Amino acid sequence: MPRRWAVAGIDLAWGERRPDGLCLLCGKGKKVVSVSYSLTRGDEALLAHLGGYLPPRAAVLLCLDAPVVCPNRRGARPVDRLTHRLFHRVQAAAHPANRVLAARPLRVVRRLRRAGYDISTGWPETARAMIEVFPHPATVRWFGLACTIKYKRGPAAARRREFARLQRLLCEWLEDHAPEIAADPPTRKLLRTAWTKDTEDMTDALLCALVGWQWAARGRRSVEILGDLRGGFIVVPTERQPG
Repeated sequence: MPRRWAVAGIDLAWGERRPDGLCLLCGKGKKVVSVSYSLTRGDEALLAHLGGYLPPRAAVLLCLDAPVVCPNRRGARPVDRLTHRLFHRVQAAAHPANRVLAARPLRVVRRLRRAGYDISTGWPETARAMIEVFPHPATVRWFGLACTIKYKRGPAAARRREFARLQRLLCEWLEDHAPEIAADPPTRKLLRTAWTKDTEDMTDALLCALVGWQWAARGRRSVEILGDLRGGFIVVPTERQPG
Protein backbone atom coordinates (compact mmCIF):
# COMPACT_ATOMS: atom_id res chain seq x y z
CA MET A 1 0.00 0.00 0.00
CA PRO A 2 1.57 3.33 -1.07
CA ARG A 3 1.50 6.11 1.51
CA ARG A 4 0.06 8.55 -1.05
CA TRP A 5 -2.04 7.36 -3.96
CA ALA A 6 -4.53 8.60 -6.51
CA VAL A 7 -7.08 6.69 -8.53
CA ALA A 8 -8.72 8.25 -11.60
CA GLY A 9 -11.87 6.64 -12.93
CA ILE A 10 -12.33 7.56 -16.58
CA ASP A 11 -15.58 6.88 -18.41
CA LEU A 12 -13.87 7.32 -21.76
CA ALA A 13 -16.01 8.20 -24.77
CA TRP A 14 -15.21 5.91 -27.68
CA GLY A 15 -16.26 8.57 -30.19
CA GLU A 16 -15.86 12.31 -30.54
CA ARG A 17 -19.38 13.53 -29.71
CA ARG A 18 -19.65 12.87 -25.98
CA PRO A 19 -17.40 14.16 -23.17
CA ASP A 20 -15.35 11.93 -20.91
CA GLY A 21 -16.50 11.52 -17.31
CA LEU A 22 -13.79 11.67 -14.64
CA CYS A 23 -13.68 10.84 -10.94
CA LEU A 24 -10.50 11.44 -8.99
CA LEU A 25 -9.93 9.83 -5.59
CA CYS A 26 -6.81 10.87 -3.67
CA GLY A 27 -5.77 8.99 -0.56
CA LYS A 28 -3.23 8.46 2.20
CA GLY A 29 -2.85 4.90 3.37
CA LYS A 30 -6.30 3.31 3.35
CA LYS A 31 -8.21 6.60 3.63
CA VAL A 32 -9.64 8.75 0.85
CA VAL A 33 -8.84 12.40 1.54
CA SER A 34 -10.35 14.11 -1.51
CA VAL A 35 -12.86 13.37 -4.27
CA SER A 36 -13.56 15.37 -7.43
CA TYR A 37 -15.69 14.98 -10.56
CA SER A 38 -15.45 16.58 -13.96
CA LEU A 39 -16.24 16.29 -17.65
CA THR A 40 -13.69 16.90 -20.39
CA ARG A 41 -14.11 16.93 -24.15
CA GLY A 42 -11.43 15.58 -26.48
CA ASP A 43 -7.95 14.13 -26.04
CA GLU A 44 -6.14 17.38 -25.25
CA ALA A 45 -8.57 18.44 -22.52
CA LEU A 46 -8.50 14.99 -20.91
CA LEU A 47 -4.71 14.80 -20.77
CA ALA A 48 -4.40 18.40 -19.59
CA HIS A 49 -6.91 17.75 -16.81
CA LEU A 50 -5.08 14.64 -15.62
CA GLY A 51 -1.75 16.43 -15.75
CA GLY A 52 -3.10 19.32 -13.71
CA TYR A 53 -4.96 17.41 -11.02
CA LEU A 54 -3.07 14.19 -10.32
CA PRO A 55 -0.58 14.61 -7.44
CA PRO A 56 3.01 14.37 -8.73
CA ARG A 57 4.47 12.24 -5.91
CA ALA A 58 1.64 9.75 -5.52
CA ALA A 59 1.23 6.25 -6.93
CA VAL A 60 -1.40 6.78 -9.64
CA LEU A 61 -3.79 4.22 -11.10
CA LEU A 62 -5.91 5.17 -14.11
CA CYS A 63 -9.05 3.00 -14.44
CA LEU A 64 -10.50 3.29 -17.95
CA ASP A 65 -13.85 1.95 -19.05
CA ALA A 66 -12.28 1.27 -22.45
CA PRO A 67 -9.69 -1.08 -23.93
CA VAL A 68 -6.07 -0.41 -23.03
CA VAL A 69 -4.79 -3.55 -24.80
CA CYS A 70 -6.44 -4.51 -28.09
CA PRO A 71 -4.21 -6.26 -30.64
CA ASN A 72 -7.00 -7.54 -32.91
CA ARG A 73 -8.12 -5.38 -35.82
CA ARG A 74 -11.53 -7.04 -36.16
CA GLY A 75 -13.79 -9.25 -34.08
CA ALA A 76 -13.51 -9.63 -30.32
CA ARG A 77 -10.66 -10.15 -27.87
CA PRO A 78 -10.31 -13.35 -25.84
CA VAL A 79 -11.16 -11.37 -22.69
CA ASP A 80 -14.41 -10.15 -24.27
CA ARG A 81 -15.41 -13.76 -24.94
CA LEU A 82 -14.39 -14.67 -21.39
CA THR A 83 -16.80 -12.09 -19.97
CA HIS A 84 -19.58 -13.77 -21.93
CA ARG A 85 -18.78 -17.10 -20.30
CA LEU A 86 -18.60 -15.55 -16.84
CA PHE A 87 -21.32 -12.92 -16.95
CA HIS A 88 -23.81 -13.68 -19.74
CA ARG A 89 -26.42 -14.97 -17.27
CA VAL A 90 -26.38 -11.65 -15.42
CA GLN A 91 -26.28 -9.71 -18.71
CA ALA A 92 -22.92 -8.11 -17.85
CA ALA A 93 -20.76 -9.33 -20.73
CA ALA A 94 -18.52 -6.88 -22.56
CA HIS A 95 -19.16 -5.67 -26.09
CA PRO A 96 -16.56 -6.85 -28.62
CA ALA A 97 -13.53 -4.58 -28.77
CA ASN A 98 -11.18 -4.26 -31.71
CA ARG A 99 -8.84 -1.68 -33.20
CA VAL A 100 -11.51 -0.35 -35.55
CA LEU A 101 -14.24 0.17 -32.95
CA ALA A 102 -11.84 1.37 -30.25
CA ALA A 103 -9.76 3.75 -32.34
CA ARG A 104 -10.17 6.73 -30.01
CA PRO A 105 -9.51 4.84 -26.73
CA LEU A 106 -6.36 3.29 -28.16
CA ARG A 107 -5.20 6.70 -29.37
CA VAL A 108 -5.69 8.08 -25.85
CA VAL A 109 -3.81 5.10 -24.40
CA ARG A 110 -0.85 5.85 -26.69
CA ARG A 111 -0.85 9.45 -25.47
CA LEU A 112 -1.00 8.32 -21.85
CA ARG A 113 1.93 5.96 -22.38
CA ARG A 114 3.97 8.83 -23.78
CA ALA A 115 3.00 10.82 -20.67
CA GLY A 116 4.54 8.14 -18.45
CA TYR A 117 1.71 5.70 -17.68
CA ASP A 118 2.40 1.99 -18.14
CA ILE A 119 -0.15 -0.65 -19.02
CA SER A 120 0.39 -2.83 -15.98
CA THR A 121 -1.27 -5.13 -13.49
CA GLY A 122 1.58 -4.51 -11.05
CA TRP A 123 0.38 -1.31 -9.37
CA PRO A 124 1.61 0.20 -7.03
CA GLU A 125 5.04 -1.25 -7.88
CA THR A 126 4.42 0.36 -11.25
CA ALA A 127 3.92 3.84 -9.82
CA ARG A 128 1.93 5.20 -12.78
CA ALA A 129 -0.25 2.51 -14.29
CA MET A 130 -3.45 2.21 -16.31
CA ILE A 131 -5.91 -0.65 -16.45
CA GLU A 132 -9.22 -1.46 -18.12
CA VAL A 133 -12.26 -1.80 -15.86
CA PHE A 134 -15.90 -2.64 -16.57
CA PRO A 135 -18.65 -1.24 -14.31
CA HIS A 136 -21.42 -3.75 -15.17
CA PRO A 137 -19.88 -6.88 -13.58
CA ALA A 138 -18.60 -4.68 -10.75
CA THR A 139 -22.11 -3.56 -9.82
CA VAL A 140 -23.47 -7.10 -10.13
CA ARG A 141 -20.83 -8.37 -7.70
CA TRP A 142 -20.90 -5.41 -5.32
CA PHE A 143 -24.68 -5.28 -5.00
CA GLY A 144 -25.42 -9.01 -5.34
CA LEU A 145 -27.67 -8.49 -8.39
CA ALA A 146 -29.36 -11.12 -10.53
CA CYS A 147 -28.72 -8.95 -13.61
CA THR A 148 -27.38 -5.53 -14.52
CA ILE A 149 -29.22 -2.29 -13.83
CA LYS A 150 -30.86 -1.11 -17.07
CA TYR A 151 -30.02 2.59 -17.09
CA LYS A 152 -28.12 2.63 -20.39
CA ARG A 153 -30.87 2.02 -22.93
CA GLY A 154 -34.62 2.07 -23.32
CA PRO A 155 -37.37 4.66 -22.80
CA ALA A 156 -36.28 7.76 -20.91
CA ALA A 157 -38.68 7.19 -18.00
CA ALA A 158 -37.43 3.64 -17.48
CA ARG A 159 -33.80 4.77 -17.67
CA ARG A 160 -34.47 7.41 -15.02
CA ARG A 161 -36.03 4.84 -12.70
CA GLU A 162 -33.15 2.43 -13.17
CA PHE A 163 -30.58 5.18 -12.70
CA ALA A 164 -32.26 6.19 -9.42
CA ARG A 165 -32.02 2.52 -8.37
CA LEU A 166 -28.30 2.53 -9.18
CA GLN A 167 -27.84 5.68 -7.11
CA ARG A 168 -29.67 4.15 -4.14
CA LEU A 169 -27.69 0.91 -4.23
CA LEU A 170 -24.41 2.77 -4.69
CA CYS A 171 -25.17 5.06 -1.73
CA GLU A 172 -25.88 2.03 0.48
CA TRP A 173 -22.72 0.25 -0.67
CA LEU A 174 -20.54 3.31 -0.08
CA GLU A 175 -21.95 3.81 3.42
CA ASP A 176 -21.02 0.22 4.26
CA HIS A 177 -17.64 -0.03 2.50
CA ALA A 178 -16.30 3.50 1.91
CA PRO A 179 -17.95 5.89 4.39
CA GLU A 180 -15.47 8.69 3.67
CA ILE A 181 -16.57 8.68 0.02
CA ALA A 182 -20.24 8.41 1.01
CA ALA A 183 -19.82 11.48 3.24
CA ASP A 184 -18.09 13.53 0.52
CA PRO A 185 -20.36 16.50 -0.43
CA PRO A 186 -19.78 16.31 -4.23
CA THR A 187 -20.49 12.57 -4.13
CA ARG A 188 -23.69 13.06 -2.11
CA LYS A 189 -24.81 15.70 -4.60
CA LEU A 190 -23.98 13.52 -7.61
CA LEU A 191 -25.89 10.55 -6.22
CA ARG A 192 -28.95 12.72 -5.51
CA THR A 193 -29.05 14.35 -8.94
CA ALA A 194 -31.72 13.13 -11.36
CA TRP A 195 -30.55 11.39 -14.50
CA THR A 196 -28.90 13.35 -17.28
CA LYS A 197 -26.28 11.94 -19.62
CA ASP A 198 -23.60 14.08 -17.94
CA THR A 199 -24.64 12.80 -14.50
CA GLU A 200 -24.56 9.25 -15.84
CA ASP A 201 -21.03 9.74 -17.24
CA MET A 202 -19.66 11.04 -13.93
CA THR A 203 -21.41 8.26 -11.99
CA ASP A 204 -19.87 5.70 -14.34
CA ALA A 205 -16.50 7.36 -13.68
CA LEU A 206 -17.10 6.91 -9.95
CA LEU A 207 -17.81 3.20 -10.52
CA CYS A 208 -14.54 2.91 -12.46
CA ALA A 209 -12.63 4.68 -9.70
CA LEU A 210 -14.12 2.43 -7.04
CA VAL A 211 -12.53 -0.63 -8.64
CA GLY A 212 -9.17 1.11 -8.28
CA TRP A 213 -10.04 2.30 -4.76
CA GLN A 214 -10.77 -1.29 -3.75
CA TRP A 215 -7.35 -2.29 -5.03
CA ALA A 216 -5.70 0.61 -3.15
CA ALA A 217 -7.60 0.14 0.12
CA ARG A 218 -8.05 -3.63 0.26
CA GLY A 219 -5.09 -4.96 -1.68
CA ARG A 220 -4.52 -6.95 -4.85
CA ARG A 221 -6.60 -9.92 -3.68
CA SER A 222 -9.73 -7.76 -3.67
CA VAL A 223 -9.73 -7.57 -7.49
CA GLU A 224 -9.68 -10.19 -10.22
CA ILE A 225 -7.78 -9.76 -13.49
CA LEU A 226 -9.53 -11.36 -16.45
CA GLY A 227 -7.38 -11.99 -19.53
CA ASP A 228 -3.75 -10.95 -19.85
CA LEU A 229 -1.42 -8.17 -20.93
CA ARG A 230 -0.88 -9.66 -24.38
CA GLY A 231 -4.45 -10.10 -25.62
CA GLY A 232 -6.33 -7.69 -23.37
CA PHE A 233 -7.42 -7.68 -19.74
CA ILE A 234 -10.23 -6.32 -17.58
CA VAL A 235 -10.06 -5.76 -13.82
CA VAL A 236 -13.21 -6.52 -11.81
CA PRO A 237 -13.92 -6.85 -8.08
CA THR A 238 -13.60 -10.33 -6.65
CA GLU A 239 -16.77 -12.34 -6.12
CA ARG A 240 -16.40 -12.26 -2.34
CA GLN A 241 -15.91 -8.75 -1.05
CA PRO A 242 -13.89 -7.95 2.07
CA GLY A 243 -15.76 -6.14 4.82
